[in-house]
Amino acid sequence: MASRNVVAVDLGAESGRVMLARFDGSTLSLEVAHRFANGARMSDGLLRWDVARLLDNISDGIRRAASLVDRVDSIGVDTWGVDYGFFDSEGKLLAEPVSHRDERTRGMIAAAAGKVGRERLYDSTGIQLNDINTIYQLLGERQTPAGRKLQSQAAMLLLMPDIVHRQLCGSSVTEFTIASTTGAYDMVDRRWATELLTDLGIPPHFLPEVVDAGTDLGPLLFSGGGALSRTRVIAPGCHDTASAVAGVPFADPAAAYISSGTWSLVGVETLEPVITPVTRAANLANEGGVAGTIRLLSNCTGLWMLQECRRKWHEDGSSYDYAELVGLARQAPAGGSLVNPNHGDFLRPGDMPARIADYCRRTGQPVPDGVGATVRCVLESLALSYRLTVENIAAAAGRPAPLIHVVGGGSNNDLLNQLTADAAGVPVHAGPVEATAYGNALVQLGALGELSGLAEMRDVVRASDRPRVTPPSGDAGWSERYPQFRDYVRADALT
Repeated sequence: MASRNVVAVDLGAESGRVMLARFDGSTLSLEVAHRFANGARMSDGLLRWDVARLLDNISDGIRRAASLVDRVDSIGVDTWGVDYGFFDSEGKLLAEPVSHRDERTRGMIAAAAGKVGRERLYDSTGIQLNDINTIYQLLGERQTPAGRKLQSQAAMLLLMPDIVHRQLCGSSVTEFTIASTTGAYDMVDRRWATELLTDLGIPPHFLPEVVDAGTDLGPLLFSGGGALSRTRVIAPGCHDTASAVAGVPFADPAAAYISSGTWSLVGVETLEPVITPVTRAANLANEGGVAGTIRLLSNCTGLWMLQECRRKWHEDGSSYDYAELVGLARQAPAGGSLVNPNHGDFLRPGDMPARIADYCRRTGQPVPDGVGATVRCVLESLALSYRLTVENIAAAAGRPAPLIHVVGGGSNNDLLNQLTADAAGVPVHAGPVEATAYGNALVQLGALGELSGLAEMRDVVRASDRPRVTPPSGDAGWSERYPQFRDYVRADALT
């Protein structure tokens, strides 16, 4: 095995990173070449992503990474799912992509179900019915004359990582794992669900070709010589969770995983889609994974609630970093009020502490008293949400989960790891924090001929980054609180 240098670009809804990955034949080392803030902002009445600024930061990061080595062999980009942009026949981006948290998707699941039924929406794709999905964004777009005009002008739809890859090398395709997040892709037949789209009144003519993770998309266009003179652009698992799961050093193939960040993607890895009445009732997603695998999962609210609380407290004049917030939560009493993190009230930006207080009042619980109690409420509620989701997925997959791997930025939250282990009653293996960058880089290395298959990729992760194991503490109080939490979730589903 040769020494290789690859660049993994990882874009999240709150921040982006350009990572230089050096492979010595057995281990992978990661270095942040550039980190930058991200966030949607209102423009023309819609919550949009600033693509030009993202592309400038990515280009800057690539050049910084190139300055650290004599050769960059390849570059690959992963991002969050579902969001997209339209291009015209000349390759021009028609409008800045709209964020999945924009209000335009309100009521679109109900509207779609009214046309074709909830069962068909799920069975045609195997994807969780979630109003952030691309299919509901497209339907929401069609509710306005401007949106219908935009779709009529579009020659091509590209998802967020595809937009960046197009800038880097001129490609016009999407990759399997990111396409699978749209709710418009048939996971059984591995093709776009064009009949479903047509019956919903959404024209499918702009859907791109779908390629596998590890596809060489072409040479880097702005190389300028030097370390970038022979750089290829390679599609990794373009959905950040697909890359993260490729970077999970599974201690047991039956283990569950949580890719923990703004969203928490909770699931197991399977070889085929699991589309049954059980998975439909539990609203589980069959998303694409690296090497043709399936991520049977649920897209759950993650640290978004904490991020929004922090933002609101900062607006009110109290600035905390995340370590300070976790420290305050440790000092707050355990066993307080609970919320359902996946309730629609918590999906969109706003006064999150007030929304948490309102939820507690509606459910007859004490309002959390102060910052520490509010954070504790969020973290304990997330832990119980994880338990419920893992149990639903284990039932659908027909196998219990003996442990939970937590990867991504949220794996640094030791309190949440302990709460999750206690709530679920199984050990939590935390790390790697940079699982997404590992998975992104390892798929590129596979395409370059350095690694063969997921097993070898995960061997490299184990050799490069040892997870921290958190056993459950045996706190019996969780078994008493879990039925209460499930009652809140059931009641919310009826409203």
